[in-house]
Amino acid sequence: MAEPVRNYQTRAVPGVGVDAAIDQGLRAYMIKVYNLMGLGLLITGLAAVGTIMLATTTDPASAVATLPNGDMLTSFGYAIFGSPLKWLVIFAPLAAVLFLSFRVQSMSVSAAQTTFWVYAGLVGLSLSSIFLVYTTASISQTFFATAAAFGGLSLYGYTTKRDLSALGSFLIMGLVGLIIASVINIFLQSSALSFAVSAIGVLIFAGLTAYDTQNIKEMYFEGDETDVAGRKAIMGALRLYLDFINLFMFLLQFMGDRR
Repeated sequence: MAEPVRNYQTRAVPGVGVDAAIDQGLRAYMIKVYNLMGLGLLITGLAAVGTIMLATTTDPASAVATLPNGDMLTSFGYAIFGSPLKWLVIFAPLAAVLFLSFRVQSMSVSAAQTTFWVYAGLVGLSLSSIFLVYTTASISQTFFATAAAFGGLSLYGYTTKRDLSALGSFLIMGLVGLIIASVINIFLQSSALSFAVSAIGVLIFAGLTAYDTQNIKEMYFEGDETDVAGRKAIMGALRLYLDFINLFMFLLQFMGDRR
């Protein structure tokens, strides 16, 4: 009777080794995704702060325009916030993310990564206007609240055994409705609709954070070539980056103190 047991143990050891290798590879892959996302957020933050520093001044002699809240704009600030150039600032990130999404499979990993950094910088340029609307303290508080919420939701998505595919499909449909409602409210300017959009937006991107994390995890395959794995990591980082930025912006509408 001892022989079958000895054979079973001999066969089980390689399996454990394979599982451990997959586990190690998955951890390295997810760490790379989070690192890319984190660096993207850092670039966005630095771009936003640098832009607002160049765009505003406390010296009346250097100002070319003064906003209703008392902020004085430099010529650079007036160009990106007050002139028709502002539309380029607003839509440039959209163009960059669409370019990356549609062309990533034909790009080298370094080119895709560079495009992601450029996109993150353009988002920072576009988001710099929040410093003209909200206090710096409330922006900081909302950022840390978003980081805490994102961390918990992403951890849930990574560790849960529940299949979130059905939830993801529902959330994506909700996102389409959210975009339509946001466009409609540009013309209606309804405070009630704006509040509803913000509340629903927080819920949608909270759910998408968990869903995307699980989906990114499931996309990992230990047999991927280096370039394929690199592109997957970049697109995974992009998805989580978008979840974080949108969650932050919707939370800011609740938590932000207007100037």
